[in-house]
Amino acid sequence: MLKKNAKTFGLLMRVIDMASLLLAALLSWYSNTKHFALSDDHLQFALIALAIWTIVTAITRHPDATPGARTEANTGIYRAWRGTSIWVEVGTVFKNLFLVVVVTAFFSYEILGTLPPRLFYLEWFGIAFILLSINRTLIRQTLRWLRRKGYNYRKIIIVGAGQLGQQIATTISSSIWTGLEVVGFFDDNPDKEISEEINKLRILGAIDEVPAYLRNNEIDQVWLVLPLNNEKRVQQLISKLDHQFVEILYVPDIFGFKMLNHTISEIAGIPTINLTVKPIEGMNRLLKKIEDMFFALVFLILLSPIMLLISILVKTTSKGPILFKQKRHGFYGETIEVWKFRTMYMHQEQQGEVAQATRGDPRITRIGGILRRLSFDEFPQFINVLQGRMSIVGPRPHAIEHNHYYKEHIDRYMWRHFVKPGITGWAQVNGFRGETETMDKMEQRINYDLYYIENWSFWFDLRIIFSTAFGMFSNKDVY
Repeated sequence: MLKKNAKTFGLLMRVIDMASLLLAALLSWYSNTKHFALSDDHLQFALIALAIWTIVTAITRHPDATPGARTEANTGIYRAWRGTSIWVEVGTVFKNLFLVVVVTAFFSYEILGTLPPRLFYLEWFGIAFILLSINRTLIRQTLRWLRRKGYNYRKIIIVGAGQLGQQIATTISSSIWTGLEVVGFFDDNPDKEISEEINKLRILGAIDEVPAYLRNNEIDQVWLVLPLNNEKRVQQLISKLDHQFVEILYVPDIFGFKMLNHTISEIAGIPTINLTVKPIEGMNRLLKKIEDMFFALVFLILLSPIMLLISILVKTTSKGPILFKQKRHGFYGETIEVWKFRTMYMHQEQQGEVAQATRGDPRITRIGGILRRLSFDEFPQFINVLQGRMSIVGPRPHAIEHNHYYKEHIDRYMWRHFVKPGITGWAQVNGFRGETETMDKMEQRINYDLYYIENWSFWFDLRIIFSTAFGMFSNKDVY
């Protein structure tokens, strides 16, 4: 029923959303005036917002829009969100609503000659976002309930029973919320062994038998999961499916590549797959910048008495400057200068070598040993954060000489520079601080760094910050 009446449900969703926007205006007005009767100006404002919402949601594309796909399938809000995270949907709602707010403000000023009170405007935006998010959450829960009852499923067949095809089937089978049901495989090798996790599925026939199967069975989607070098086979099958009323999805076997996230996008009309997508871009980059500035200022203010005392102790207990400054690689491999409190006696390194500190290292001063164990020697790097060279959280910057060495021995080593280096990081809170005397330890540290980059979020940063604060006095591997 839902599939056959998709346009009707889409129209119903539009009506509900517009009612939510109007309700948000009424609630905001009541909050400021204690009655629901909108003034003429505010009523005009609400109507302008509804009109702009209709236009914006009709012309925007959803994040995973397929180049060349039909327009209604690309609509940012009113599309099938099957298989997509609720957070992606809510994020798309937020972006559309933010655009509506900005455009509405412009047209309201041009048409009405004035804007509603700032408090009303902000409350309307906040309440509208909450109501729109609630709408989508309730719809998701309703669909989940229907799927538990056996309704609203899309039946799919997978062409290609190789490792990737079986991996996809396993993922779909364990993700009931997607509303997808794998019926079986088609493969030219009928004797392929099927994983125990999906042992209820079987190979239904050879690839050439797919068109005949579709004519005799109700299937919604065909997923083509064939190797990249099998282009001719894929084209032949697509040609045979020309007259079948079924969606065809091609899943390129890019999962064999070692990637740093990935997105599918369109450049000059050409579909492309970016294998090294940085998560900290756009609004995320601004959010992290604000996070860095806020925490750096707070920590510098709170730690300034301790930093003054450390400066005096470093200067009076050994000869040399208070700060140790070293060239390291920063964002995109840019050379930056990282500051620390000096913890070693003045000495000369051999040309092109930087020796890591070891247990009982005679170069470390008495005060320096204490500072290093407590990580207090890192405090000046909060100034590096304010300078824009570093972040509070990110992969720890290594000496340039170490980078030149390890990039030749560890795969994807330099990918850690797709973000700014940090004072602390995911590797550090997982025990990889201090000396990395073996290649295996360094590889594990890099794996943690890349995991952080691939899974960055504001809450992930907070978790690392608090883990670092609570673990400062318990790490025995730093010397």
